[in-house]
Amino acid sequence: MAITHITVRGARQHNLRNVNVSIPRNTLTVVTGLSGSGKSSLAFDTIYAEGQRRYVETLSAYARQFLDQMERPDVDAIDGLSPAISIEQKTTSRSPRSTVGTITEIYDYLRLLYASVGQPHCPNCHRPISRQSADQIVERIVALAPGERITIYAPIVRGRKGEFREELESLDKQGFRARIDGEVTELTEGLRLEKRKNHTIEAIVDRIILKPGPDGRPDTRRLETSVTKALQMANGLVLIGIQGADRQQDETLYSSSMACPDCGINVPRLEPRSFSFNSTYGACPECHGLGSIYDFDPAKTITDWSKPLLDGAMGPGSGSAYLLRLIKLAAEKYKINIKVPFEQLTPEQQNLFLYGPPRTEAARTGFHGIFAYLRSNLEESKSEGYREYMMQYMSATPCPACKGQRLRPESLAVTIPVSEASLSIADFTGLSLERSLKAARTMHFAGRDRIIADRLQREIIERLEFLNAVGLGYLSLARSAATLSGGEGQRIRLATQIGSRLRGVLYVLDEPSIGLHQRDNQRLIAALENLRDLGNTVLVVEHDEDTIRKADYVLDLGPGAGKNGGHLIADGTPEQIMANPASVTGQYLAGKIDIVTRPTPEKAPRPLTGNWITVEGARSHNLRNLTVHFPLGVMTVVTGVSGSGKSTLVNDILYRTLARHLYGSREEPGEHTAVRGIDQLDKVIQIDQSPIGRTPRSNPATYTGVFTAMRDLFAMLPESRERGYKPGRFSFNVQGGRCEACQGEGQRRIEMNFLPDVYVLCDVCNGRRYNQETLAVRFNGYSIADLLDLAIEDALPILKDIPSVNVRLQTLVDVGLGYIHLGQSATTLSGGEAQRMKLARELSKRQTGRTLYLLDEPTTGLHFDDVRKLLEVLHRLTDLGNSIIIIEHNLDIIRNADYVLDLGPEGGEGGGSIVAHGTPEQVATVAGSYTGEFLARYYQQNPTAAFAQRNGVSHAGPQMFSVTTPADRKKDASGKFVAPEKKTGVPVASRRKPQEGQPTREKKSASGKAESGKVKKARKQA
Repeated sequence: MAITHITVRGARQHNLRNVNVSIPRNTLTVVTGLSGSGKSSLAFDTIYAEGQRRYVETLSAYARQFLDQMERPDVDAIDGLSPAISIEQKTTSRSPRSTVGTITEIYDYLRLLYASVGQPHCPNCHRPISRQSADQIVERIVALAPGERITIYAPIVRGRKGEFREELESLDKQGFRARIDGEVTELTEGLRLEKRKNHTIEAIVDRIILKPGPDGRPDTRRLETSVTKALQMANGLVLIGIQGADRQQDETLYSSSMACPDCGINVPRLEPRSFSFNSTYGACPECHGLGSIYDFDPAKTITDWSKPLLDGAMGPGSGSAYLLRLIKLAAEKYKINIKVPFEQLTPEQQNLFLYGPPRTEAARTGFHGIFAYLRSNLEESKSEGYREYMMQYMSATPCPACKGQRLRPESLAVTIPVSEASLSIADFTGLSLERSLKAARTMHFAGRDRIIADRLQREIIERLEFLNAVGLGYLSLARSAATLSGGEGQRIRLATQIGSRLRGVLYVLDEPSIGLHQRDNQRLIAALENLRDLGNTVLVVEHDEDTIRKADYVLDLGPGAGKNGGHLIADGTPEQIMANPASVTGQYLAGKIDIVTRPTPEKAPRPLTGNWITVEGARSHNLRNLTVHFPLGVMTVVTGVSGSGKSTLVNDILYRTLARHLYGSREEPGEHTAVRGIDQLDKVIQIDQSPIGRTPRSNPATYTGVFTAMRDLFAMLPESRERGYKPGRFSFNVQGGRCEACQGEGQRRIEMNFLPDVYVLCDVCNGRRYNQETLAVRFNGYSIADLLDLAIEDALPILKDIPSVNVRLQTLVDVGLGYIHLGQSATTLSGGEAQRMKLARELSKRQTGRTLYLLDEPTTGLHFDDVRKLLEVLHRLTDLGNSIIIIEHNLDIIRNADYVLDLGPEGGEGGGSIVAHGTPEQVATVAGSYTGEFLARYYQQNPTAAFAQRNGVSHAGPQMFSVTTPADRKKDASGKFVAPEKKTGVPVASRRKPQEGQPTREKKSASGKAESGKVKKARKQA
């Protein structure tokens, strides 16, 4: 009988309370519940972890020591488990060499396609390159080197790993010498190369000096014989070394397969590695395949362009007398006036100082440019501090050789026919995935090429279809993996898994809908259903309403979070969940709880204050020269389909410009004309879901500043004062009061060979972190360890008499974090919990009413009920006079906004414009807005063009020109520092008599010590 369910019995991992659950196989099952209720503990830390552990256990003990060992989850039994694959948010590579193409393996198929059927062209004249015969090669050599010493090499092996015994023995038998890895080597019996290193072996076929024949022309018979022999030995390749007058050897690679008849450029035989930017055979030699060069930036290195070069214009290097002398010599030689402001010099003169004169002329003055001098200093320096200082004057700029395309010119010149044009591999990967799918379908080949390309073309098309199916059509294959969001990386892995066509697998996904607009959500759900229909079990941790409604089976955990969660509240179909009154999720799905929480009459949007901050001429990435007005004093939501330009506008341009202006940040904002209205703000705060601390020693008490007040309180207790305890005594991070056995961690790690490390409670302090002397000091019967072990809501009444502590703890309870322990490790908090903790800390501060808060998708990882609590916090911040800008797709957040900016209409190339603006109700009337289309469900209006206007004002397209933002005051330029005058002369004693009643200075004895009154009296009497 087939196994129909995955059965979990007695799951107690983290906060799970002996959970028993039965999940039907081959279904789409959603695990939902409040943030911190135990969803990830069940799906990832129990079910997936056990699946991985069982796989690892099948390996040998030797192999297991090289893997990350997984501890057996705390569960009685799991039956019916399939091989498990996890698709999480944090698994995307952050290497600058990883791209969307390499992650999805599409680039590997493209490399093979271009190497097999690509048409090479000359990088100079762009003519197609054809085969070159031995006679043509000889003609070119003769034209280049009459009377010169010529060496003919046969490149047997080029950059491959191995010992190559047979090749070396064969050369030895034939009597050839060889050049191995650049060094001429005598071939002896038993010569061995290192097996794991790349080697290049070139047989030295002949050495010739061309002499004129009887007719006066060079005799080429011996050369022809040698070239033919080399071509036979090296499969159509011959390397010619010509020794010039300077005794240096110039080497040229000729190929009997491909060469340009006009320019004489030879292209080696095309291989897949010729198109790899991670291989020396394909990567651009200038940037080594990165596409950009990290070099000194003129905008940063010249700190003040309005001053002369040697009088305040230059930043780094201005303190070097040697460099300043070289600059003066160069200025004299090239007749440049360096006493005028640097900006008044011509671009040629500026470049001469920055990049140096041509190489041929540099030797005369010894000046190679300011950047060359700074580069050499940076390379030679061993000081980390100096390197960090210099790095702030550098920027990543597109490589001047490959223009950011990463490959050699020879590789970029290879094309394949697409529709009516021909595209290089860089052109193809630069297209959006939507356009590259159309291009892949229109590739046309003939004859032999069609047979070779057919299978490769089908694989590329299939994988591109999957990426478009999960809503990623706005990305390109060349997009760096380091720039992808967590949701994008997860959907790329999902598309890769769909393409692998595995069956009978358990897939565990962590909120794949993150960063996805409602329009594209249906595509994602269809992709998940496709995985299920292949015969797999798909287990998704998710809060998205549409995903829950489309699930075959739902598990709802709760009823609360942390210690109040860990129970299975309801399970069954979505309809059964909605019918269960115990399920909070079901109540929201059934519409019995409303999530709109605006604290205004009839929950209407707040009226606009008339104050704005304006971004003018935003043109970074795909933004189309936008002028955008953000209202101040209200809650604004920026929305739009994925890839429409929201993050570029808010994070890259607005936040970086404000941070630069208000805090002196060095981060470069995106390309724009100006940001106006900054004077209306005094702070800008970006609140994301990053952890509040990266070590287990960080906790809510230390993050909110409560721990300092608690330690001060304990230090003031009578018992502490008797013993001489200071506040540091009550810290578990320093010696004195902490338990030294575990160094204040409360647990100890025991290393186990071939098994995962085991963490056990410290046997000295039993996990309490402090020594017995510190624990003896108590406040209201609680030691410092007891208080840290309490939940925030339980600690509040004990510490209510300390005003600073009371305010902060009460705010944490108000935002729904009362269940978290004061001393709970920061690494165990979810992203939603960390974000609400940051918001609570801001709420507890004294407000100026001039703060701008920026949030990027704050609903990530939040349940409907958590979203409601988050909204209450955001509304409280707004009511205090602050301004909030949120990037969001969640319709509940959008409905709570006072003002909405909708970007689009599409993602990537089709985005970057304002589609709609106004209140949520007004945006719902705009026919061309995808966001408005989904909002219209809630306002029961038909989103047609007839409703696009209200009160005589259109809410479609760009914002009104009538919006005015006050110009910011210009900052006064800091004047030149003038040193105070030095006082000169000899100090003279004052001749004034002291006034009556004024104490006189005590006379000093010969020893220099002041004399007391008794001593003076005794002296007088004497």
